[in-house]
Amino acid sequence: MNEATTATTQAASAVEAQGDKGGRLFAPFEWMVALRYVRPRRSTGFVSVLAVLSFLGVMLGVAQLIVVMSVMNGFRKELLDKIIGVNGHVFIQAAETPLTDYDEVTSRVAKVKGVTIVLPMIEGQALASSPYQSSGVLVRGVRENDLKRLPGIAGNVKLGTLDDFDKEGGVAIGQRLADQLSLRIGDSITLVSPKGAQTPFGTAPRIKSYPVNAIFQIGMSEFDGTFVYMPLEEAQSYFNKDGEATLIEAFVQDPDRMDAVRAELDATIGRPAILTDWRQRNRTFFDALSVERSVMFMILTMNIIVSALGIISGLVMLVKDKGRAIGVLRTMGATRGAVMRVFLIIGAAIGLAGTAAGVAIGLLIARNLEAIRSFLNKVFGLNLFPKDLYFLSHLPSEVRGADVMWVVLLAVGLSFLATLYPSWRAARLDPVEALRYE
Repeated sequence: MNEATTATTQAASAVEAQGDKGGRLFAPFEWMVALRYVRPRRSTGFVSVLAVLSFLGVMLGVAQLIVVMSVMNGFRKELLDKIIGVNGHVFIQAAETPLTDYDEVTSRVAKVKGVTIVLPMIEGQALASSPYQSSGVLVRGVRENDLKRLPGIAGNVKLGTLDDFDKEGGVAIGQRLADQLSLRIGDSITLVSPKGAQTPFGTAPRIKSYPVNAIFQIGMSEFDGTFVYMPLEEAQSYFNKDGEATLIEAFVQDPDRMDAVRAELDATIGRPAILTDWRQRNRTFFDALSVERSVMFMILTMNIIVSALGIISGLVMLVKDKGRAIGVLRTMGATRGAVMRVFLIIGAAIGLAGTAAGVAIGLLIARNLEAIRSFLNKVFGLNLFPKDLYFLSHLPSEVRGADVMWVVLLAVGLSFLATLYPSWRAARLDPVEALRYE
């Protein structure tokens, strides 16, 4: 008597002993039979290989989805924090008349519920140069107290200080700009604006040098290489905007709920103005990021679907290989439901095990992605995730419980669906046909 016959006889004895328990779901003998069928044996070596490959496919598919979703979430969070952490959430620009009453407007806006920071600002473009290089920059004139409260600047000053910023008459520049122009604290940066003083011969460019009092690092290379902050009054003089501001920026508690705040701001400003928010200024960028996230989810879901097809193939081969054993079980009293549940257990076990392993690996990689990137760059001399291309100084990753839950439900659901046809086929097997030539 060979090994397969022994296993079948033992299973049949278990059937007789339990009497199928009135058709109870997942009886102990069903678990026993499923465990014996899924164990690697010489006669079912190829089937076992298919089961292992299906397990690996589900595991890798789940891990990929978790890592990619975490990276996309991290990208959105980091870019949102960087972009609106420096540029603000709401922008108020003058309409019809210059914004000379910016102090009054700022006071009214600050009283709106949900608004956390409000600051008037002068903004203009200039050419920054040093004895070594030159670069186009965006000059922003702000007050010292407001600059220290900006989320993107506060706590990110790497060299120098913002103390006495209004009195010193110097500027604060980004780390990347300082590197490009080879500037350090105390060096002078020359700003050239095309809109200078009016002369009989036209508008003369305005050229003025300022000492570098502070160097900050926001963490987004595009901003670190572009922004130059100077005192508000000095910016008003430099850009010929005496007594006025070009815009007022406001920060709110929840930038994802702008509609309610905007409605109240419209009624509070009290003067003709153009009101825009971060969604309008960055709509194309964040819409593209959302579309990319959805497309990546659908593409990587295909890996799990392929793995589910592998489960189907493995179970169909297993049903064909175990036809005689199924016939013996049926003649010994096992119902069609019991046979079907045996193969459901096998397929579901592969899917659940692959999903659990995939979640563990995915979470491990997603939570240590930056360390893995740095290790690969150091060991193999690679340049994964270059700063100049992605505008971020590190590879972001944010694991969200809801995303992990959806990935788990998707993988388990597809794995379960993949077991239905092979299990139904096994249950429909005619024991007479299976044992006809035995």
